Amino acid sequence: QVQLVESGGGLVQAGGSLRLSCAALGETFCLSTMVWYRQAPGKERELVGAISSGGSTYYADSVKGRFTISRDNAKNTVYLQMNSLKPEDTAVYYCNAPNSDYCPGPADYWGQGTQVTVSS
Repeated sequence: QVQLVESGGGLVQAGGSLRLSCAALGETFCLSTMVWYRQAPGKERELVGAISSGGSTYYADSVKGRFTISRDNAKNTVYLQMNSLKPEDTAVYYCNAPNSDYCPGPADYWGQGTQVTVSS
């Protein structure tokens, strides 16, 4: 089993920056790609971006050029650096990790979510 623990959310003014962290605990060898999602009030959860085990990244168009995903495999931690934040970035941000087909347990794991609020 795996537990994903997020941290780093908070309140920031528009144009500011925040860095979110997602630490994986437990059977981390079952994980490879790590994904960030977000969900704003009244909206569906949306994909923010992802990073493969080798460090390749993908970003949604809405955050491309402003957000950066990185990982420290030695610490089993993934980061979401968010710059030039906008009020529309306000959401609960979730870390997600698909489980390996070779590991028992759920299809994927989710963090508890961390609130990011950007004031105008």
